[in-house]
Amino acid sequence: MIVCVCNAIREKELREAASCHRERPTDVYARLGRKPKCGQCLSFARDVISMKATTA
Repeated sequence: MIVCVCNAIREKELREAASCHRERPTDVYARLGRKPKCGQCLSFARDVISMKATTA
């Protein structure tokens, strides 16, 4: 599933790039070499990153 349309970031990429479940989406985006543009994805990205703890 696409998390960020502006940057074409997939849910799987976001999970793999996140180092911990408390990380900010902007930090994970930076690790992927991208940064938020419109910002509408940030709440969903935050949820995906926080779910990393339950799936890890």
